Amino acid sequence: MKALYDNISFDCSKKLTKAFSTSFSFSSRLLPPAQRQAIYAIYGFVRVADEIVDTYHDFPQETLLNRFERDLNEALETHISTNPILNAFQETVFKYDIEREMIDAFLKSMRLDLEKKEYKTREEYQEYIYGSADVVGLMCLKVFVEGENNQYEKLKDSAMKLGSAFQKVNFLRDLKNDMELLERSYFPHIDFKHLTMEVKREIVEEIVADFDEAFTGIRQLPDSSRLAVYVAYVYYKKLLRIIRRKRPEHILQTRIRVSNAIKMWLLFKSYLRYKAGLLKRYD
Repeated sequence: MKALYDNISFDCSKKLTKAFSTSFSFSSRLLPPAQRQAIYAIYGFVRVADEIVDTYHDFPQETLLNRFERDLNEALETHISTNPILNAFQETVFKYDIEREMIDAFLKSMRLDLEKKEYKTREEYQEYIYGSADVVGLMCLKVFVEGENNQYEKLKDSAMKLGSAFQKVNFLRDLKNDMELLERSYFPHIDFKHLTMEVKREIVEEIVADFDEAFTGIRQLPDSSRLAVYVAYVYYKKLLRIIRRKRPEHILQTRIRVSNAIKMWLLFKSYLRYKAGLLKRYD
């Protein structure tokens, strides 16, 4: 019966992923079934924690996060959880040898979101991104290399850069919500109330540099995961391209999106490039 419950747990993570992120849902479909399940489980875990600190304003957020972490610890100790999202995640942690340091770093950044509103130094900013995004890239890489530790060591810097790039793009597209509702400012030394095109260009170029380093690793991923990660990369580069063209005042007023129709077109083009062995940077 545990196997049945595990299947239901992974289905819950899959439904959560599809409900909250069409980008990751579309790209994850390109993975082999076992890897797909694992990525859904990782996304489900990080998404629930993120929702606790970002959206559950009418509830005791710190209490909820404490309970979530306590339940996680119990799941990792007993290899089971009555919370299906955590049950799927703990199965993935043990199957792919995801290190506890990664999980702790992620939860540390989530706790920062409960109490910290401004990141005044580059060091604070980088520490937050490491915990909120880089380690998620590393968790996913653990799944993609399936125990090949030499390959993991070779690709982990690129995986972290991809996580950083995704997170920084999210920061830019969520500026309105972060500033008005959450009263947060992640980029240090920048007054977003008076954001200029020049400052926005500098941020975008920083993200482009992260994507360029990440792309080197994407091309070296195992064949089983290369296309899926490339599609996610293309989706976010498209989002960044839109942000680059927008005036600062538009970004501060509207959350930038890529339509599902465009995502499907990008997926189709990416698939053709992949089959032809012509993966290239998306600019």
